[in-house]
Amino acid sequence: MGLNPKRFLSVKHFTSWLGLCPGQKVTDGKVKSSQTRTVVNRAANAFRMAAFSLTPSRSALGAFYRRLRSRLGAPKAITATAHKLARLFYQIWTTAGRYSDPGMDYYEQKYQDLILKNLQKKAQAFGLQLVPKSQDKEEASFYQTLSTYSIYGCYEVQQQQLANQFLKC
Repeated sequence: MGLNPKRFLSVKHFTSWLGLCPGQKVTDGKVKSSQTRTVVNRAANAFRMAAFSLTPSRSALGAFYRRLRSRLGAPKAITATAHKLARLFYQIWTTAGRYSDPGMDYYEQKYQDLILKNLQKKAQAFGLQLVPKSQDKEEASFYQTLSTYSIYGCYEVQQQQLANQFLKC
């Protein structure tokens, strides 16, 4: 890589040079493959090893890797995490800045907020509304089996059938 970050015009050029970007094999408007291209690059191997070492880490990057590994499998998760590490490295390299890890709890909270936002969009598409669970003492014991948010609307949900004595459509 050298010491001069100006060799790469942007972070996209840098990650492409490392071979950590998705491929662009398109023929007649159809995507044939988005597999990363094979590149013999020691820096890319170092980023991949660093990504794999995040498996037991209690950091935000470790949580990112574990979430992707459960969904995509280890090889793709390692490449995606190495790509993220390369982007962070480039930012630090060009700006001479510092990296402070927000922690696994911050990442998990941010991810749960994203899930909740997507659930609200899906509920709105069906004409439903997400309502936070009430915290009344009488109802608290009754709603222990319900999740933090329940769906109420014209369609009765299986969980709502338990709560019909308190709530009605």
